Amino acid sequence: MARTTRARWIEEGLEALAQGGPDAVRVETLAARLGVTKGGFYGYFNGRPALLAEMLDEWERRCTREIIAQVDAEGGDAVERIRRAGQLSFSEGFHRIDLAVRAWARQDQSVAERLRRIDNERMEFLRRMFGTFIADPDEIEARSTLAFALAIGRHFMVVDHPGYTSREAVHLAGEHLLRPPR
Repeated sequence: MARTTRARWIEEGLEALAQGGPDAVRVETLAARLGVTKGGFYGYFNGRPALLAEMLDEWERRCTREIIAQVDAEGGDAVERIRRAGQLSFSEGFHRIDLAVRAWARQDQSVAERLRRIDNERMEFLRRMFGTFIADPDEIEARSTLAFALAIGRHFMVVDHPGYTSREAVHLAGEHLLRPPR
């Protein structure tokens, strides 16, 4: 029988986090979901806190650093880069984990500090992009804040948009933020 990889434990931990928060990340539960015994877990991790830390490292790497690096490497103008970063960052799979990390941060100060650092990286990316076609620092900050809030908050909105689906309304709002200044 093939050994379960460290990456599989981390991936299953992230899925459990997205489904039920940090309390759902239990070695016994993950082992059962992976169809293995929990003994293999301890070959990779020195306990549950080590797994949780590596899960956050993976979230940070995959959902922020790799995306910004990919978007920068692919090039294009700032509007294209913002769109691409948003599509990649807030795809359904990543967004579920991101929301779970945000909920966890409300209960755990160390997670909150990491989330603040990552959100600051994301905001710096937006400021840098908007700054390529907007000169006013107030407008750069406002658009960056609104774009970031839209990306996160769209999940929580349960409002009707007469004549539009929720997805269409969010798209319209995003496109409005990406318009060049008048």
